[in-house]
Amino acid sequence: MTDHIDGALALSWMNRFTADFHDAQQALTDLDRQAGDGDFGTNIASALRKVAAELPTADDATFASVFTATANGFLATGGTSGPLFGMWFRAISRSSAPDGADTDLLAQGMAAGLAKVQQLGGASVGDNTMIDALAPAAQALLDASTGGLTIDKALSSAAEAARTGAASTAGLLAARGRASYVGDLALGVEDPGAVTVALFFEAGAAVVSG
Repeated sequence: MTDHIDGALALSWMNRFTADFHDAQQALTDLDRQAGDGDFGTNIASALRKVAAELPTADDATFASVFTATANGFLATGGTSGPLFGMWFRAISRSSAPDGADTDLLAQGMAAGLAKVQQLGGASVGDNTMIDALAPAAQALLDASTGGLTIDKALSSAAEAARTGAASTAGLLAARGRASYVGDLALGVEDPGAVTVALFFEAGAAVVSG
């Protein structure tokens, strides 16, 4: 079992996430139509097409270059989610060693990304946004780092925390974004951004676990 995520694994992670997102795109669009303006799935799909055009080849891939390309693709996409995801991925790209990222570095990158997204978007846990999945996942990685867990166990823990956080948004009244305009009508609807964060961590856990 690997003790770090190198360029090849990072590339596989993004390719798995892209495939998983496309499988879930219609469901995510339906969620956004119930609580927003229905363009979330289209915007993220557009970002991922830009990411695919930016990604390095398997021979040239490093952890940093894969997540830098991912950040660039999202930052070049309109809407609210694109730039927020883009700044998150940029923070991840900056937390790596030449041979990739271990549990400690991945935890540092996720924590930095969480801080940046909260700074830009102003959301906290409980506001019914991507933060409700991202914050518990980042904390799970920090706990895994403190506990000396291997990268596969760390990502599995983060994926579980992210999915639980995403599920919790169904019971929350939105305080940010378009969902905040519809109030009680959005109760029972998971936030699509939070679900997408969960998909990202689940893709990473699946790839790293082999």
